Amino acid sequence: MSGRVVVIGLGPGPAEWMTPEARAAIDAASDVVGYGPYVDRLTLRPDQRAHASDNRLEMNRARLALKLATEGRAVAVVSGGDPGVFAMAAAVFEAVEEDPRWLRLEIAVAPGVTAMQAAAARLGAPLGHDFCAISLSDNLKPWAIVERRLRAAAEGDFVIALYNPASQARPARIVEAFDLLRTVKAAATPVAFARAVGRADETLTLTTLGEADPNLADMATLIIIGSSETRFIARDGARAWMVTPRAYGTRG
Repeated sequence: MSGRVVVIGLGPGPAEWMTPEARAAIDAASDVVGYGPYVDRLTLRPDQRAHASDNRLEMNRARLALKLATEGRAVAVVSGGDPGVFAMAAAVFEAVEEDPRWLRLEIAVAPGVTAMQAAAARLGAPLGHDFCAISLSDNLKPWAIVERRLRAAAEGDFVIALYNPASQARPARIVEAFDLLRTVKAAATPVAFARAVGRADETLTLTTLGEADPNLADMATLIIIGSSETRFIARDGARAWMVTPRAYGTRG
């Protein structure tokens, strides 16, 4: 088949955080498929067609992209951050088994800067040792699984990056998550709320697990919860750095 699909990570927001590979794949596309706000970030040519949809229609977008590719189109499926992290790459590869023709398509993934990486860069070096990423969305998995993973990560003393912490449909889950983490991790554990990183309304809030207000979070927020080794490095007249040392057990 002559059509192809490239699943592209746009990064967290700023154009300079989009990779040259991603930019080239968008330029080469005849059709761009994605969540509306992500498609709106792009300046497309008159000969390129945009196919925007609502946030919860991932599988519909994946099927549309694959269908267009079977018609010989060059399709770019766009995601914020990295397409393989809680995003569209999984949806495309889940959908591809639904039609034997789709298995013969050329499909590629162009990586992007994740929200976790962008937030960590702003904060200093909070991911300097072992870490994990957990989505608090229970739209596609039971909340009991989220709780089990949160507890396991906390007991394993990982730095934890929380994606999708709160939305209008599930405002209480982040509160429940913090309540659970406080039963395992020390109250003094460093915590950062990184909202809208790289955009004009970027906000970074440094606090501790014991003092954190989970209601600060929304869907534009990435939360990093430190390990027992993570610390803040105070600076005169400037925001502290958040650091997790590379060597475990050397603090103090």
